[in-house]
Amino acid sequence: MQIAKTRLSKSSTKLTPGVRLLPIGLVTHEVAEEKGPNGMPELGSPSVRRRRLAAELRRLREEADLTGEDVAESLGWSASKLSRIELARTGIKPDDLSNLLTRYGVPEDHRAELLRLVQKPRTRGWWQIYTDSLPENFVTLIGLESEAESISAWSPELVPGLLQTQDYARAAIDAHVAATASISPSEIERWVQTRLKRQRILTSDPPTPLVAVLDESVLLRRLNSQRVMRDQLAHLIEVSRWENVTLRVLPLGGAHPIGTGAFILLRFAPIPEIGPVSDIVYLEQLGGGAIYVDDDSETHQYELGFGHLVAESLGPAEARHLIAQVMRDRWST
Repeated sequence: MQIAKTRLSKSSTKLTPGVRLLPIGLVTHEVAEEKGPNGMPELGSPSVRRRRLAAELRRLREEADLTGEDVAESLGWSASKLSRIELARTGIKPDDLSNLLTRYGVPEDHRAELLRLVQKPRTRGWWQIYTDSLPENFVTLIGLESEAESISAWSPELVPGLLQTQDYARAAIDAHVAATASISPSEIERWVQTRLKRQRILTSDPPTPLVAVLDESVLLRRLNSQRVMRDQLAHLIEVSRWENVTLRVLPLGGAHPIGTGAFILLRFAPIPEIGPVSDIVYLEQLGGGAIYVDDDSETHQYELGFGHLVAESLGPAEARHLIAQVMRDRWST
């Protein structure tokens, strides 16, 4: 296992064979892929519970004034094993966690709370059955969305997936794979159905709050037919009236407050008796990969940027009026 830290850079980085670049906050970690039993990489963005546990274990070690090498040697581990645990790149077995907490001298009550974080959930997420047939980063996003306390989305090119109709989703996925990959129609349909199932978080009990800011060009960009566009815009008007959905539009005639592409900001509730969980910003890449930013200073920049988008965009009532106008003037038969 090789682990190296480098500052994010626009220049290309030459990687050794079998190694890929994993961006984590302000630094990237170069990590050799580990394969699971199905041959898929096991390096997906971690769950909220794992991330919080990793951060707490790192804090406990630093509070005890111990180096990673010291701790690993005392437990008979490799330094890379402890590093992967603290970076939340791999889980930790209950017995290993128990030994680690003993090494750190953690009090019994706090110890019990941390051990609960590695207990297996009683039920699996519905999306886990798609692990072998969907991109890893997409499955990870679904899991994070299901755990998020609230979601904010900036969409300058397309309607966000959580608000897409079935036909619009199919057209968007068709267009993407036609430009970047070759997959079968059955796989495309599986992606479409999964995207629709994601939307259940908006109608669950309780529903997840969503604030979405769309660029006006999204309303004007044609995907498939006029009917598909008309139905999609009508759907936007409908969901914008839901109590947990706030839909805003950044008008083309106004200022553009931030110079960045689409992103999703996911916020998480604190874990009882453990503490807060860092926000995550999801950035999708053209080739099917994704970057998950969880460094607090960086996610705060996205929070501020999203605030500027909200300030410059049309409010829900004005946005509905504009959407209806575009639907009538541009996409009517």
